[in-house]
Amino acid sequence: MNEQQQTQEGSATASPIKNKVGSIFVPVRDIEKSRSWYCRVLGLNEADCPISSGHLCPLLMDGTGIILDTMPMWGGDRPGGAPSIETPAFMLMTDNLQASLDYMKELGVELVTEIEHDHWFVVKDPDGNKLMICKE
Repeated sequence: MNEQQQTQEGSATASPIKNKVGSIFVPVRDIEKSRSWYCRVLGLNEADCPISSGHLCPLLMDGTGIILDTMPMWGGDRPGGAPSIETPAFMLMTDNLQASLDYMKELGVELVTEIEHDHWFVVKDPDGNKLMICKE
């Protein structure tokens, strides 16, 4: 039986790529403004999230990391910057969905949805990236 037939029958093939997400990149236009916004939303200390190389800011996360990036290699050098994420590409988790929605409203965050199906809601960051907040 050849390798293609094994794959068609559901057997896994060896891959040098790990089944693991390292970090998620979020395109931003103003790295300092975005760092402040994300640190407020996530309850992080800005001093613990240094900006490196003038365009990258890794956020301290439990689990998969988030890296804010002005993306000079991917359109960040254009007048409008790199394109924003139009559909939520990841979820930020919460134990209290209503408290999280209320907190976002207090911060003046732009809401895309209210709580949907008693499970999630979506907001926009200052660059228009859509972020999902989901009940864990």
